[in-house]
Amino acid sequence: MTALLDGMLAVFEPTVIMCLGAGVVVGMLVGMFPGITATMAVALASSFTMTLEPVQGLAVLLTIYVAANFGDRIPSILINTPGTPASIATTFDGYPMAKNGQAGLALIVSALVSAIGIVASMALFAFASVPLAQLALKFGPSEMFAVVILAMTIMISISSKSIAKGLLAGIIGLFIATVGRDPITGDARFTFGVRDLNSGLDFIAVIIGLFGIAELFDQILTHRAFKIKPISALGRWWPTKSEYKRIAKPTFIAGIVGLVVGIIPGAGGDIAGLLGWDRAKAASKTKESFGKGNIEGIAASDTASSATLGGSLTTTMALGIPGDSVMAVMIGSMIVWGIQPGPSLFVNQPSLVVTITTIMLLATFVTLAINLVRMPMMVRLLDMPIHYIWATVLVFCLVGTYATTNNMFTVGIMLAFGVIGVVFKRCGIPASPIVLGLILGPLAESNLRRSLLIDGPAGLVNKPISATLLTFAFIAIIVALATPLLQRRRAKVAGLSS
Repeated sequence: MTALLDGMLAVFEPTVIMCLGAGVVVGMLVGMFPGITATMAVALASSFTMTLEPVQGLAVLLTIYVAANFGDRIPSILINTPGTPASIATTFDGYPMAKNGQAGLALIVSALVSAIGIVASMALFAFASVPLAQLALKFGPSEMFAVVILAMTIMISISSKSIAKGLLAGIIGLFIATVGRDPITGDARFTFGVRDLNSGLDFIAVIIGLFGIAELFDQILTHRAFKIKPISALGRWWPTKSEYKRIAKPTFIAGIVGLVVGIIPGAGGDIAGLLGWDRAKAASKTKESFGKGNIEGIAASDTASSATLGGSLTTTMALGIPGDSVMAVMIGSMIVWGIQPGPSLFVNQPSLVVTITTIMLLATFVTLAINLVRMPMMVRLLDMPIHYIWATVLVFCLVGTYATTNNMFTVGIMLAFGVIGVVFKRCGIPASPIVLGLILGPLAESNLRRSLLIDGPAGLVNKPISATLLTFAFIAIIVALATPLLQRRRAKVAGLSS
Protein backbone atom coordinates (compact mmCIF):
# COMPACT_ATOMS: atom_id res chain seq x y z
CA MET A 1 0.00 0.00 0.00
CA THR A 2 2.88 2.34 0.84
CA ALA A 3 4.50 1.75 -2.56
CA LEU A 4 1.16 2.43 -4.25
CA LEU A 5 0.66 5.75 -2.46
CA ASP A 6 4.30 6.83 -2.82
CA GLY A 7 4.24 6.03 -6.52
CA MET A 8 1.05 7.98 -7.16
CA LEU A 9 1.99 10.98 -5.03
CA ALA A 10 5.37 11.29 -6.79
CA VAL A 11 3.57 12.27 -9.99
CA PHE A 12 1.74 15.18 -8.39
CA GLU A 13 4.89 17.09 -7.44
CA PRO A 14 4.77 20.56 -9.12
CA THR A 15 7.99 19.96 -11.10
CA VAL A 16 6.72 16.62 -12.38
CA ILE A 17 3.44 18.20 -13.46
CA MET A 18 5.41 20.86 -15.35
CA CYS A 19 7.47 18.16 -17.08
CA LEU A 20 4.27 16.32 -17.95
CA GLY A 21 2.83 19.50 -19.48
CA ALA A 22 5.98 20.04 -21.54
CA GLY A 23 5.80 16.45 -22.76
CA VAL A 24 2.18 16.88 -23.87
CA VAL A 25 3.02 19.97 -25.93
CA VAL A 26 6.11 18.42 -27.53
CA GLY A 27 4.38 15.10 -28.16
CA MET A 28 1.35 16.69 -29.83
CA LEU A 29 3.56 18.84 -32.08
CA VAL A 30 5.77 15.89 -32.96
CA GLY A 31 2.81 13.77 -33.91
CA MET A 32 1.26 16.52 -36.03
CA PHE A 33 4.26 17.09 -38.29
CA PRO A 34 4.77 14.18 -40.70
CA GLY A 35 8.28 12.78 -40.71
CA ILE A 36 9.02 13.46 -37.05
CA THR A 37 8.38 10.18 -35.30
CA ALA A 38 7.83 9.56 -31.60
CA THR A 39 11.11 7.64 -31.52
CA MET A 40 12.96 10.63 -32.94
CA ALA A 41 11.34 12.99 -30.44
CA VAL A 42 12.06 10.76 -27.44
CA ALA A 43 15.66 10.36 -28.62
CA LEU A 44 16.07 14.14 -28.83
CA ALA A 45 14.35 14.72 -25.49
CA SER A 46 16.56 12.09 -23.83
CA SER A 47 19.61 14.29 -24.15
CA PHE A 48 17.82 17.18 -22.40
CA THR A 49 16.40 15.07 -19.58
CA MET A 50 19.69 13.56 -18.42
CA THR A 51 20.09 16.18 -15.69
CA LEU A 52 16.52 15.82 -14.40
CA GLU A 53 15.40 13.57 -11.57
CA PRO A 54 14.27 10.14 -12.88
CA VAL A 55 10.56 10.78 -12.26
CA GLN A 56 10.75 14.19 -13.95
CA GLY A 57 12.57 12.72 -16.94
CA LEU A 58 10.12 9.82 -17.20
CA ALA A 59 7.24 12.30 -17.11
CA VAL A 60 8.68 14.08 -20.17
CA LEU A 61 9.54 10.98 -22.20
CA LEU A 62 6.43 8.90 -21.41
CA THR A 63 4.13 11.86 -22.06
CA ILE A 64 5.75 12.51 -25.45
CA TYR A 65 5.16 8.81 -26.20
CA VAL A 66 1.46 9.13 -25.32
CA ALA A 67 0.78 12.57 -26.83
CA ALA A 68 2.44 11.74 -30.16
CA ASN A 69 -0.03 8.88 -30.38
CA PHE A 70 -2.85 11.45 -30.43
CA GLY A 71 -1.19 14.13 -32.56
CA ASP A 72 -0.24 11.88 -35.47
CA ARG A 73 -3.93 11.30 -36.31
CA ILE A 74 -4.48 14.95 -37.26
CA PRO A 75 -2.39 15.04 -40.49
CA SER A 76 -3.63 11.53 -41.36
CA ILE A 77 -7.20 12.82 -41.38
CA LEU A 78 -6.69 16.32 -42.79
CA ILE A 79 -3.95 15.89 -45.40
CA ASN A 80 -3.93 12.10 -45.93
CA THR A 81 -0.35 11.89 -44.60
CA PRO A 82 0.41 9.80 -41.48
CA GLY A 83 2.09 11.82 -38.73
CA THR A 84 3.90 8.65 -37.63
CA PRO A 85 3.84 5.06 -38.98
CA ALA A 86 1.31 4.15 -36.25
CA SER A 87 -1.37 6.23 -37.98
CA ILE A 88 -1.04 4.75 -41.48
CA ALA A 89 -4.37 2.92 -41.18
CA THR A 90 -6.03 6.14 -39.96
CA THR A 91 -5.75 7.54 -43.49
CA PHE A 92 -7.91 4.72 -44.91
CA ASP A 93 -11.16 6.13 -43.55
CA GLY A 94 -10.06 9.36 -41.86
CA TYR A 95 -9.23 11.29 -45.00
CA PRO A 96 -12.34 10.13 -46.92
CA MET A 97 -14.43 11.26 -43.92
CA ALA A 98 -12.69 14.65 -44.03
CA LYS A 99 -13.39 15.00 -47.76
CA ASN A 100 -17.04 14.19 -47.01
CA GLY A 101 -17.22 17.12 -44.58
CA GLN A 102 -16.81 15.00 -41.43
CA ALA A 103 -13.25 15.95 -40.44
CA GLY A 104 -14.31 17.18 -37.00
CA LEU A 105 -16.21 13.95 -36.32
CA ALA A 106 -13.22 11.86 -37.43
CA LEU A 107 -10.86 13.83 -35.17
CA ILE A 108 -13.08 13.46 -32.11
CA VAL A 109 -13.73 9.74 -32.66
CA SER A 110 -10.02 9.19 -33.19
CA ALA A 111 -9.16 10.96 -29.92
CA LEU A 112 -11.81 9.09 -27.92
CA VAL A 113 -10.88 5.59 -29.14
CA SER A 114 -7.16 6.34 -28.80
CA ALA A 115 -7.74 7.12 -25.12
CA ILE A 116 -9.81 3.96 -24.70
CA GLY A 117 -7.04 1.89 -26.31
CA ILE A 118 -4.32 3.32 -24.07
CA VAL A 119 -6.35 2.94 -20.87
CA ALA A 120 -7.17 -0.69 -21.77
CA SER A 121 -3.51 -1.37 -22.45
CA MET A 122 -2.50 0.13 -19.10
CA ALA A 123 -4.99 -2.23 -17.43
CA LEU A 124 -3.12 -5.05 -19.17
CA PHE A 125 0.15 -3.63 -17.85
CA ALA A 126 -1.22 -3.45 -14.31
CA PHE A 127 -2.44 -7.06 -14.29
CA ALA A 128 0.15 -8.82 -16.46
CA SER A 129 3.44 -7.16 -15.63
CA VAL A 130 3.77 -8.43 -12.03
CA PRO A 131 3.15 -12.15 -12.84
CA LEU A 132 5.45 -11.87 -15.85
CA ALA A 133 8.16 -10.26 -13.73
CA GLN A 134 7.77 -12.95 -11.04
CA LEU A 135 8.23 -15.61 -13.72
CA ALA A 136 11.27 -13.82 -15.11
CA LEU A 137 12.84 -13.66 -11.62
CA LYS A 138 13.25 -17.45 -11.82
CA PHE A 139 15.27 -17.13 -15.02
CA GLY A 140 18.97 -17.93 -14.92
CA PRO A 141 21.66 -16.73 -17.36
CA SER A 142 20.72 -19.25 -20.06
CA GLU A 143 17.02 -18.31 -19.91
CA MET A 144 17.77 -14.56 -20.04
CA PHE A 145 20.08 -15.09 -23.01
CA ALA A 146 17.31 -17.04 -24.75
CA VAL A 147 14.77 -14.25 -24.02
CA VAL A 148 17.09 -11.69 -25.60
CA ILE A 149 17.63 -13.86 -28.67
CA LEU A 150 13.87 -14.40 -29.05
CA ALA A 151 13.17 -10.66 -28.76
CA MET A 152 15.81 -9.83 -31.34
CA THR A 153 14.65 -12.45 -33.83
CA ILE A 154 11.04 -11.27 -33.59
CA MET A 155 11.99 -7.63 -34.13
CA ILE A 156 14.36 -8.53 -36.97
CA SER A 157 11.74 -10.69 -38.68
CA ILE A 158 9.04 -7.98 -38.72
CA SER A 159 11.00 -4.73 -38.94
CA SER A 160 12.05 -5.12 -42.56
CA LYS A 161 10.68 -6.61 -45.77
CA SER A 162 13.97 -8.48 -46.09
CA ILE A 163 14.98 -10.89 -43.34
CA ALA A 164 18.61 -10.62 -44.53
CA LYS A 165 18.60 -6.83 -44.04
CA GLY A 166 16.95 -7.20 -40.64
CA LEU A 167 19.60 -9.72 -39.57
CA LEU A 168 22.35 -7.45 -40.88
CA ALA A 169 20.95 -4.55 -38.84
CA GLY A 170 20.82 -6.69 -35.69
CA ILE A 171 24.42 -7.87 -36.19
CA ILE A 172 25.58 -4.28 -36.69
CA GLY A 173 23.87 -3.31 -33.43
CA LEU A 174 25.53 -6.18 -31.56
CA PHE A 175 28.90 -5.22 -33.01
CA ILE A 176 28.50 -1.59 -31.94
CA ALA A 177 27.71 -2.81 -28.43
CA THR A 178 31.12 -4.54 -28.21
CA VAL A 179 33.09 -1.32 -28.78
CA GLY A 180 34.93 -0.25 -25.61
CA ARG A 181 36.39 -2.10 -22.66
CA ASP A 182 35.51 -5.75 -22.03
CA PRO A 183 33.24 -5.70 -18.94
CA ILE A 184 35.02 -8.72 -17.39
CA THR A 185 38.68 -8.60 -18.50
CA GLY A 186 38.96 -4.85 -19.13
CA ASP A 187 40.67 -5.39 -22.50
CA ALA A 188 40.07 -2.76 -25.18
CA ARG A 189 37.83 -3.90 -28.04
CA PHE A 190 37.64 -2.06 -31.40
CA THR A 191 38.85 1.21 -29.88
CA PHE A 192 41.80 1.60 -32.32
CA GLY A 193 43.72 3.56 -29.71
CA VAL A 194 41.06 6.27 -29.47
CA ARG A 195 40.67 7.14 -25.79
CA ASP A 196 37.12 8.46 -26.25
CA LEU A 197 36.02 4.97 -27.33
CA ASN A 198 37.18 3.24 -24.14
CA SER A 199 33.74 3.61 -22.58
CA GLY A 200 32.02 2.58 -25.81
CA LEU A 201 29.95 4.58 -28.27
CA ASP A 202 27.62 7.02 -26.56
CA PHE A 203 24.15 5.51 -26.74
CA ILE A 204 22.29 8.83 -26.97
CA ALA A 205 24.55 10.06 -29.80
CA VAL A 206 23.97 6.88 -31.80
CA ILE A 207 20.17 6.94 -31.52
CA ILE A 208 19.94 10.69 -32.25
CA GLY A 209 22.09 10.09 -35.30
CA LEU A 210 20.04 7.11 -36.54
CA PHE A 211 16.58 8.48 -35.76
CA GLY A 212 17.07 12.27 -35.78
CA ILE A 213 19.84 13.34 -38.14
CA ALA A 214 19.26 10.49 -40.61
CA GLU A 215 15.55 11.30 -40.91
CA LEU A 216 16.33 15.01 -41.23
CA PHE A 217 18.93 14.48 -43.97
CA ASP A 218 16.63 12.09 -45.81
CA GLN A 219 13.72 14.55 -45.77
CA ILE A 220 15.95 17.38 -47.05
CA LEU A 221 17.28 15.19 -49.88
CA THR A 222 13.86 13.93 -50.96
CA HIS A 223 11.78 17.06 -50.32
CA ARG A 224 9.42 18.28 -53.01
CA ALA A 225 7.75 21.68 -53.07
CA PHE A 226 4.34 20.05 -53.58
CA LYS A 227 2.10 20.45 -50.57
CA ILE A 228 -1.40 19.29 -49.80
CA LYS A 229 -3.64 21.99 -48.36
CA PRO A 230 -5.24 20.81 -45.11
CA ILE A 231 -9.00 20.39 -45.19
CA SER A 232 -10.41 23.37 -43.31
CA ALA A 233 -14.15 22.55 -43.40
CA LEU A 234 -14.35 20.42 -40.26
CA GLY A 235 -18.11 19.96 -40.01
CA ARG A 236 -19.76 18.72 -36.82
CA TRP A 237 -17.62 17.39 -34.01
CA TRP A 238 -19.47 15.03 -31.71
CA PRO A 239 -20.87 11.59 -32.68
CA THR A 240 -24.58 10.87 -32.41
CA LYS A 241 -25.96 8.14 -30.15
CA SER A 242 -26.25 5.72 -33.08
CA GLU A 243 -22.65 6.44 -34.11
CA TYR A 244 -21.43 5.63 -30.60
CA LYS A 245 -23.18 2.25 -30.93
CA ARG A 246 -21.61 1.67 -34.36
CA ILE A 247 -18.05 2.19 -33.13
CA ALA A 248 -18.44 0.00 -30.00
CA LYS A 249 -17.93 -3.32 -31.80
CA PRO A 250 -14.89 -2.36 -33.95
CA THR A 251 -13.35 -0.65 -30.93
CA PHE A 252 -13.62 -3.86 -28.91
CA ILE A 253 -12.29 -6.11 -31.70
CA ALA A 254 -9.40 -3.81 -32.57
CA GLY A 255 -8.61 -3.31 -28.89
CA ILE A 256 -8.05 -7.05 -28.47
CA VAL A 257 -5.83 -7.06 -31.57
CA GLY A 258 -3.80 -4.13 -30.26
CA LEU A 259 -3.30 -5.69 -26.82
CA VAL A 260 -2.01 -8.94 -28.33
CA VAL A 261 0.25 -7.24 -30.89
CA GLY A 262 1.61 -4.83 -28.28
CA ILE A 263 3.13 -7.64 -26.21
CA ILE A 264 5.18 -8.87 -29.19
CA PRO A 265 8.56 -7.09 -29.13
CA GLY A 266 9.03 -4.89 -32.18
CA ALA A 267 5.44 -5.11 -33.41
CA GLY A 268 4.34 -1.51 -32.96
CA GLY A 269 1.23 0.53 -33.60
CA ASP A 270 1.57 0.48 -37.41
CA ILE A 271 1.14 -3.30 -37.57
CA ALA A 272 -1.61 -3.28 -34.96
CA GLY A 273 -3.50 -0.49 -36.74
CA LEU A 274 -3.51 -2.37 -40.04
CA LEU A 275 -4.49 -5.68 -38.40
CA GLY A 276 -7.19 -4.05 -36.27
CA TRP A 277 -8.70 -2.27 -39.28
CA ASP A 278 -8.69 -5.51 -41.27
CA ARG A 279 -10.31 -7.58 -38.49
CA ALA A 280 -12.97 -4.93 -37.82
CA LYS A 281 -13.75 -4.80 -41.54
CA ALA A 282 -14.16 -8.57 -41.66
CA ALA A 283 -16.64 -8.45 -38.74
CA SER A 284 -18.59 -5.42 -39.97
CA LYS A 285 -22.02 -5.42 -41.61
CA THR A 286 -20.90 -2.47 -43.75
CA LYS A 287 -17.51 -3.80 -44.84
CA GLU A 288 -18.03 -2.54 -48.40
CA SER A 289 -17.75 1.05 -47.19
CA PHE A 290 -14.45 0.53 -45.33
CA GLY A 291 -11.81 2.71 -46.94
CA LYS A 292 -14.47 5.14 -48.19
CA GLY A 293 -15.09 7.08 -44.98
CA ASN A 294 -16.58 4.52 -42.58
CA ILE A 295 -16.57 5.71 -38.97
CA GLU A 296 -16.02 2.09 -37.85
CA GLY A 297 -12.77 2.00 -39.80
CA ILE A 298 -11.20 4.96 -38.04
CA ALA A 299 -12.37 3.64 -34.66
CA ALA A 300 -10.75 0.27 -35.35
CA SER A 301 -7.41 1.54 -36.66
CA ASP A 302 -6.83 4.06 -33.88
CA THR A 303 -7.95 1.77 -31.07
CA ALA A 304 -5.62 -1.01 -32.21
CA SER A 305 -2.55 1.17 -32.66
CA SER A 306 -3.08 2.91 -29.29
CA ALA A 307 -3.68 -0.36 -27.44
CA THR A 308 -0.09 -1.43 -28.13
CA LEU A 309 1.40 1.09 -25.69
CA GLY A 310 0.67 -0.89 -22.52
CA GLY A 311 1.82 -4.20 -24.04
CA SER A 312 5.07 -2.61 -25.13
CA LEU A 313 5.52 -1.16 -21.64
CA THR A 314 4.83 -4.61 -20.12
CA THR A 315 7.65 -6.42 -21.92
CA THR A 316 9.96 -3.47 -21.34
CA MET A 317 9.43 -3.21 -17.61
CA ALA A 318 8.86 -6.88 -16.74
CA LEU A 319 11.55 -8.45 -18.93
CA GLY A 320 13.86 -5.56 -19.79
CA ILE A 321 13.12 -6.26 -23.46
CA PRO A 322 12.01 -3.15 -25.43
CA GLY A 323 8.52 -3.55 -26.82
CA ASP A 324 9.11 -1.07 -29.64
CA SER A 325 11.69 1.43 -30.86
CA VAL A 326 10.47 4.17 -28.48
CA MET A 327 10.92 1.85 -25.52
CA ALA A 328 14.37 0.91 -26.81
CA VAL A 329 15.39 4.55 -26.63
CA MET A 330 13.73 4.99 -23.24
CA ILE A 331 15.63 2.04 -21.75
CA GLY A 332 18.85 3.87 -22.59
CA SER A 333 17.70 6.91 -20.63
CA MET A 334 16.58 4.80 -17.69
CA ILE A 335 19.96 3.09 -17.50
CA VAL A 336 21.64 6.50 -17.39
CA TRP A 337 19.38 7.40 -14.42
CA GLY A 338 20.41 4.18 -12.67
CA ILE A 339 17.11 2.40 -13.36
CA GLN A 340 17.45 -1.12 -14.75
CA PRO A 341 14.18 -2.28 -16.39
CA GLY A 342 13.47 -5.95 -15.77
CA PRO A 343 11.99 -8.22 -13.11
CA SER A 344 14.21 -6.81 -10.34
CA LEU A 345 12.58 -3.40 -10.85
CA PHE A 346 9.33 -4.75 -9.38
CA VAL A 347 11.19 -5.97 -6.27
CA ASN A 348 13.58 -3.07 -5.71
CA GLN A 349 11.47 -0.09 -6.87
CA PRO A 350 7.76 -1.05 -6.86
CA SER A 351 6.71 2.56 -6.31
CA LEU A 352 8.43 3.55 -9.57
CA VAL A 353 6.25 1.06 -11.48
CA VAL A 354 3.18 2.73 -9.98
CA THR A 355 4.60 6.13 -10.91
CA ILE A 356 5.08 5.06 -14.54
CA THR A 357 1.49 3.77 -14.71
CA THR A 358 0.14 7.00 -13.21
CA ILE A 359 2.15 9.14 -15.64
CA MET A 360 0.84 7.19 -18.63
CA LEU A 361 -2.79 7.47 -17.47
CA LEU A 362 -2.52 11.14 -16.53
CA ALA A 363 -0.83 11.94 -19.86
CA THR A 364 -3.66 10.15 -21.67
CA PHE A 365 -6.42 12.09 -19.95
CA VAL A 366 -4.67 15.47 -20.30
CA THR A 367 -3.94 14.91 -23.99
CA LEU A 368 -7.50 13.74 -24.61
CA ALA A 369 -8.87 16.89 -22.98
CA ILE A 370 -6.61 19.11 -25.11
CA ASN A 371 -7.65 17.23 -28.25
CA LEU A 372 -11.32 17.69 -27.49
CA VAL A 373 -11.07 21.38 -26.62
CA ARG A 374 -8.26 22.82 -28.73
CA MET A 375 -8.49 20.85 -31.98
CA PRO A 376 -9.38 23.82 -34.24
CA MET A 377 -6.30 25.77 -33.12
CA MET A 378 -3.98 22.80 -33.59
CA VAL A 379 -5.27 22.20 -37.11
CA ARG A 380 -3.89 25.59 -38.22
CA LEU A 381 -0.35 24.54 -37.24
CA LEU A 382 -0.26 22.19 -40.24
CA ASP A 383 0.38 25.25 -42.45
CA MET A 384 3.82 25.82 -40.83
CA PRO A 385 6.67 25.68 -43.45
CA ILE A 386 8.70 22.49 -43.15
CA HIS A 387 12.11 24.23 -43.26
CA TYR A 388 11.40 25.85 -39.88
CA ILE A 389 10.94 22.38 -38.43
CA TRP A 390 14.17 21.12 -40.03
CA ALA A 391 16.18 23.97 -38.54
CA THR A 392 14.65 23.40 -35.10
CA VAL A 393 15.34 19.66 -35.17
CA LEU A 394 18.97 20.19 -36.28
CA VAL A 395 19.65 22.67 -33.48
CA PHE A 396 18.08 20.34 -30.91
CA CYS A 397 20.14 17.39 -32.22
CA LEU A 398 23.43 19.31 -31.98
CA VAL A 399 22.80 21.01 -28.64
CA GLY A 400 21.20 17.95 -27.07
CA THR A 401 24.02 15.61 -28.05
CA TYR A 402 26.73 17.99 -26.86
CA ALA A 403 24.91 18.45 -23.55
CA THR A 404 25.15 14.73 -22.75
CA THR A 405 28.97 14.66 -22.50
CA ASN A 406 30.23 18.23 -23.20
CA ASN A 407 32.50 16.61 -25.79
CA MET A 408 32.59 17.41 -29.52
CA PHE A 409 33.68 13.82 -30.20
CA THR A 410 30.16 12.73 -29.21
CA VAL A 411 28.69 15.24 -31.68
CA GLY A 412 30.93 13.77 -34.38
CA ILE A 413 29.64 10.28 -33.54
CA MET A 414 26.08 11.56 -33.83
CA LEU A 415 26.69 13.14 -37.26
CA ALA A 416 28.55 10.03 -38.47
CA PHE A 417 25.62 7.80 -37.52
CA GLY A 418 23.29 10.31 -39.18
CA VAL A 419 25.09 9.77 -42.49
CA ILE A 420 25.20 6.01 -41.91
CA GLY A 421 21.49 6.09 -41.12
CA VAL A 422 20.68 7.81 -44.42
CA VAL A 423 22.69 5.20 -46.35
CA PHE A 424 20.96 2.39 -44.45
CA LYS A 425 17.57 3.98 -45.07
CA ARG A 426 18.21 4.11 -48.81
CA CYS A 427 19.36 0.48 -48.72
CA GLY A 428 16.27 -0.63 -46.81
CA ILE A 429 18.20 -1.57 -43.65
CA PRO A 430 15.99 -0.79 -40.61
CA ALA A 431 17.36 1.23 -37.69
CA SER A 432 15.30 -0.40 -34.92
CA PRO A 433 17.24 -3.72 -34.81
CA ILE A 434 20.49 -1.73 -34.64
CA VAL A 435 19.30 0.07 -31.52
CA LEU A 436 17.93 -3.16 -30.07
CA GLY A 437 21.28 -4.87 -30.64
CA LEU A 438 23.08 -1.93 -29.05
CA ILE A 439 20.87 -2.11 -25.94
CA LEU A 440 20.57 -5.86 -25.58
CA GLY A 441 24.09 -6.72 -26.73
CA PRO A 442 25.71 -6.29 -23.28
CA LEU A 443 22.80 -8.17 -21.63
CA ALA A 444 23.09 -11.04 -24.11
CA GLU A 445 26.89 -11.17 -23.83
CA SER A 446 27.02 -11.16 -20.02
CA ASN A 447 24.34 -13.84 -19.67
CA LEU A 448 25.84 -16.02 -22.40
CA ARG A 449 29.28 -15.88 -20.78
CA ARG A 450 27.85 -16.67 -17.34
CA SER A 451 25.82 -19.55 -18.76
CA LEU A 452 28.85 -21.00 -20.53
CA LEU A 453 30.95 -20.73 -17.36
CA ILE A 454 28.28 -22.40 -15.19
CA ASP A 455 26.75 -25.08 -17.43
CA GLY A 456 28.79 -25.08 -20.65
CA PRO A 457 27.20 -24.93 -24.12
CA ALA A 458 24.76 -27.74 -23.23
CA GLY A 459 23.14 -25.50 -20.62
CA LEU A 460 21.43 -23.49 -23.36
CA VAL A 461 19.50 -26.47 -24.70
CA ASN A 462 19.20 -28.75 -21.64
CA LYS A 463 16.97 -26.38 -19.67
CA PRO A 464 13.30 -26.47 -20.70
CA ILE A 465 12.63 -22.70 -20.69
CA SER A 466 15.76 -21.68 -22.60
CA ALA A 467 15.30 -24.55 -25.06
CA THR A 468 11.67 -23.54 -25.65
CA LEU A 469 12.52 -19.85 -26.15
CA LEU A 470 15.37 -20.66 -28.55
CA THR A 471 13.00 -22.96 -30.47
CA PHE A 472 10.49 -20.09 -30.79
CA ALA A 473 13.31 -17.84 -32.03
CA PHE A 474 14.23 -20.42 -34.66
CA ILE A 475 10.58 -20.74 -35.71
CA ALA A 476 10.28 -16.94 -35.98
CA ILE A 477 13.19 -16.88 -38.45
CA ILE A 478 11.79 -19.82 -40.45
CA VAL A 479 8.34 -18.19 -40.64
CA ALA A 480 9.89 -14.89 -41.76
CA LEU A 481 11.84 -16.68 -44.50
CA ALA A 482 8.95 -18.90 -45.62
CA THR A 483 6.17 -16.27 -45.70
CA PRO A 484 7.40 -14.37 -48.82
CA LEU A 485 7.96 -17.66 -50.64
CA LEU A 486 4.43 -18.84 -49.84
CA GLN A 487 2.96 -15.48 -50.90
CA ARG A 488 4.76 -15.61 -54.24
CA ARG A 489 3.62 -19.22 -54.74
CA ARG A 490 -0.02 -18.31 -54.01
CA ALA A 491 0.17 -15.33 -56.36
CA LYS A 492 1.59 -17.55 -59.09
CA VAL A 493 -1.16 -20.14 -58.58
CA ALA A 494 -3.82 -17.43 -58.59
CA GLY A 495 -2.37 -16.02 -61.81
CA LEU A 496 -2.45 -19.41 -63.52
CA SER A 497 -6.01 -20.16 -62.40
CA SER A 498 -7.27 -16.81 -63.72
